[in-house]
Amino acid sequence: MKYIGAHVSAAGGVSSAPKNAQKINATAFALFSRNQRQWTSPPLKAEEITAFKKALTESGIKPQHILPHDSYLINLGNADKEKRKKSFLAFLDEARRCEALGLCTLNFHPGSHLREIEEDACLQLIAGELKTALAETDHLIFVAENTAGQGSNMGYRFEQLARIGELLGNDERFGVCLDTCHTFAAGYDLKTDDGYGKTMSEFDRIIGFRFLKGMHLNDSKGDISSRLDRHQPLGKGTLGLNPFRRIMNDPRLDEIPLILETPDKSKEMSLWKAEIQLLRSMVT
Repeated sequence: MKYIGAHVSAAGGVSSAPKNAQKINATAFALFSRNQRQWTSPPLKAEEITAFKKALTESGIKPQHILPHDSYLINLGNADKEKRKKSFLAFLDEARRCEALGLCTLNFHPGSHLREIEEDACLQLIAGELKTALAETDHLIFVAENTAGQGSNMGYRFEQLARIGELLGNDERFGVCLDTCHTFAAGYDLKTDDGYGKTMSEFDRIIGFRFLKGMHLNDSKGDISSRLDRHQPLGKGTLGLNPFRRIMNDPRLDEIPLILETPDKSKEMSLWKAEIQLLRSMVT
């Protein structure tokens, strides 16, 4: 079964996120557990944790279908020791917040070398910080999102994500999230039938579907290999609708959260609601 949602707002407190997911008829969702534009945030209050769990129960959405995202400020691959420590402490705080909320995963962007160190050295730093985070948390799965390769961002090749997993000993608490826009912009063909098949086979060979813990469903403003990280509504970009039909009928992608990050600027979240309905209509 496919579980579909969007990255909904948690404005006013995390307990608003499940309610916002309900409004768009979602069976999955993503959220920020704190302000993503700040390094620190006040601790979650006990009453807010209770309210979140109550709202989640009422929504009918299961914790395994929620893909919380960490702050975009965090860079676990920063060569500067003090800056990397600042990122790690923020990352660990987010991880502990997710565990307090009863969630299963934390989605993160791997990091950036900032053109200061070699790529593999950056991957080793990322893996080192993750190893410490694994030791200081209980059950959370850390889910690395593939990137478009814009700037100095790591994780745009499947081999880079696999390398992080390898450095962690392929720990079961390490996972991967595939973003359709990022995948296409990084040079993997999702647009054609043959390209989709080859891309997914390559993912399985290099990383393995057992590590796939979620997907972000976005059309792309840039063309293949553009390395442009610009999301478009489904069917309004260079990917078109066919890749999403394939995804909705690919049994290898069952049981994981499929999260829209398309640009919905309406207060009513009308685009996401319509896109969720569209995706469900594609199932044959």
